[in-house]
Amino acid sequence: MRAAALTEFGAPEVLRETTVKDVEAGPGEVRVRVRAAGVLPFDVRVRGGWTPPFIKREFPLVLGNEFAGTIDRTGEGVSGFEVGDEVLGYGVLGGYAEYLVVPADQIVRKPAGMPWEVAAGFSGNGQGAHMALSTVGVQPGDTVLVNAAAGGFGTFAVQLALAWGAGRVIGTASERNHDHLRALGAIPVTYGEGLAERVRAIAPEGVDAAVDAAGPEALRASVEVAKDRSRVTTMIADEVAQELGLPPVAGARSAERLAELVELYVRGKVNIHIREAYPLARAADAHRDVESGHGRGKVVLTVD
Repeated sequence: MRAAALTEFGAPEVLRETTVKDVEAGPGEVRVRVRAAGVLPFDVRVRGGWTPPFIKREFPLVLGNEFAGTIDRTGEGVSGFEVGDEVLGYGVLGGYAEYLVVPADQIVRKPAGMPWEVAAGFSGNGQGAHMALSTVGVQPGDTVLVNAAAGGFGTFAVQLALAWGAGRVIGTASERNHDHLRALGAIPVTYGEGLAERVRAIAPEGVDAAVDAAGPEALRASVEVAKDRSRVTTMIADEVAQELGLPPVAGARSAERLAELVELYVRGKVNIHIREAYPLARAADAHRDVESGHGRGKVVLTVD
C-alpha cells in the first residue's frame, strides 16, 4: 500500500511517499481505507527523532495518529461497526497511508455532512483541547485565556470553552489572525513581549483559567495574569510547567470523548478551519507548514 513514511529521522524531506507492507485487522480491530489524515505537532516531533517509549524505532515508520475513512475489513469480535461505515478516529501511528488498522474502540461514526478533511483533523486537537480545558476546570462564566488560539488546537479550545459556557475567551495570535479569532467568538490579543499587560487591559481582575500551545514565554505570561496557577496548563512547554508548579494535562483520548465532540459539531458548536489539504506525496510540505507555527487552523493530508 502507499504511505508517507520515514526511513530515517530528520528534516521534513525525510518524509517521502513510498510503498509499505499492507496491514490486516486482528481480533477487536478494524481496517480503515483512509480518506484523509491530520498532521499534528506530535508527528513533527517524532519525525525529528523524538520517540516516546510507546513508539518502536523501526523503519519504515508511518506517521499519523488521527484519520478519517471507510471501514473495509473487521476483525473477529468486532460489534457495532460494519464494512462500509464511514468513521473518524485516532491511533499512535499509521495514518499517513492508504490503509490503517486500529482497535474498534478508537473510532466513532462520521456525521454524513462532515467533510473528510474536517473529520481527519478533528480527533487530535479536539481531544487535546477537551483534556486541557478539563484539566483547568473551565466553568460557566469563566474568563479563559487560550495561547496560540488561531492554530489547530487553539481554534478548537476557543470554541469548546465557549460551548461549555465560558463568559469570555481571550485568544493570542498574530494580528493577521485576529479576524479569525473574532469570528470564533474570542477577544484577540497579539502575542509576544508585553502580553500580560495586554491581557490585563481586557481582564483587570485576571483570568480564571488558561491553556497554552505557544510555549514558555506565553505560559509565563499566563501565570502572571491567572487568579490561580493550578488552573493553568500547557500542551508543549512541559519543563517550564514543572518549574512553575503547573498541572500537566490530565486524561486520555477515548471514543467517548471523541463522540462528545462530534455531537457538538453536529449541533454547530465546534468546527475546524482547514488551513491546507496536501496530497500524500507532499507530506513533507505539510510538515513544513505545521512547523512554521504561524498558520491558521488545521493541516491535513488527503489519501485518494
